Amino acid sequence: MAEKVDRRIRKTKAQLRRGLARLMQEKSINEITVKELVDEVDINRSTFYLHYTDIYQMLQKIEEEVMEEIVQVMEVCPIDHSDRDSVINFIARFFSILDSNKELFLAFLGPKGDMAFVEKVENLLAARILAPVSADSLNSGTDAAHAYAFVLNGCVGMIRSWLSSPAQETPEHMAKLTYSLIHDIFQKYMGKVYPALTKQETARQEPGHSQKDLLGCQTDLPGSSGRKADIR
Repeated sequence: MAEKVDRRIRKTKAQLRRGLARLMQEKSINEITVKELVDEVDINRSTFYLHYTDIYQMLQKIEEEVMEEIVQVMEVCPIDHSDRDSVINFIARFFSILDSNKELFLAFLGPKGDMAFVEKVENLLAARILAPVSADSLNSGTDAAHAYAFVLNGCVGMIRSWLSSPAQETPEHMAKLTYSLIHDIFQKYMGKVYPALTKQETARQEPGHSQKDLLGCQTDLPGSSGRKADIR
């Protein structure tokens, strides 16, 4: 009986989550009311208040849950910045998480989204993927600091573009593209930070194509199209 209740609660929260994501693509969080949300997902107001006190508290809880999911999944596959495959696998896992929460991330990163959440994503990328960049480079006031900011903001922009694209490439393809762009920019302005990709590795991979050269980790997070990201 308890399992059935838990399943019902999870289903209700998932409905509310998807409904809020849809509304946030049309208006800011300040303009969304509880009535609008419950009408969107066709549940009672009393059901909403069983789980959340208001829209703001709901958004905060969702963002905390998403960030916790990202951190937990990524900790399964620690990143080794001296190993090219490790970095690519790590980035691919990150894109898989984005894909499995597509509606939410489109809402959070959109024009009506939450800039505080965008900053959290940027901090996560900086701490996990861009960690090899030395503090001296960033504090020097040289072009290196500007290049770093360009890469960081560019990553967020590329995520938004990828999630919005109707012909969405695989997380594995996006991981290689991200790695290649970061490597080339950092190589020019900061010296060698990551090992370079070979020409074969930078070749375009069509969506759905197997990526057998990605070694180290495996995830079975479902993507928005129902596919499973296979990061082996």
